[in-house]
Amino acid sequence: MNIEQLRQYCISKKEVTEDFPFDPDTLVFKVLGKMFALIGLEKWEAGQKAVNLKCDPDYAEELRAEYEAIYPGYHMSKKHWNTIDLTLDEISPKLLTELIDHSYEMVVRGMSKKMQDSLK
Repeated sequence: MNIEQLRQYCISKKEVTEDFPFDPDTLVFKVLGKMFALIGLEKWEAGQKAVNLKCDPDYAEELRAEYEAIYPGYHMSKKHWNTIDLTLDEISPKLLTELIDHSYEMVVRGMSKKMQDSLK
C-alpha cells in the first residue's frame, strides 16, 4: 500500500480529519479530534515507510510476537501504540486495513457515548 492509498483509506472513515499538529512532517489522522494514525512523511520519503496505530495492549503484544514489522510505537505510549514497518513486505494490505480499522475502533470506544452516537 502506498502512502496515498493509506491516506485515502484513513480519511474515508467517518468523521476523520487529517492534520499536522506536531510539525510539518507528521501527518496525523483523527476521528472527532482524537488521534488514531500517524505517519512521518519525511521518513516515508526517505524509504522508512511506517505508520503508528493505536492498539489494544494485549493484541499489541500478540502482533509484536508474530510480526517482525510490528513493534512498540515510535515516540508513542509503548503500551497502546504500535509502529507498523511497511518496508519489510510482511504486512499485507488486508492486514494493514484491519489494523487501521482496529485503531479507529479503539479510539471511538474511548469516546463519550454522545461522541460515539454522533458517528452512527
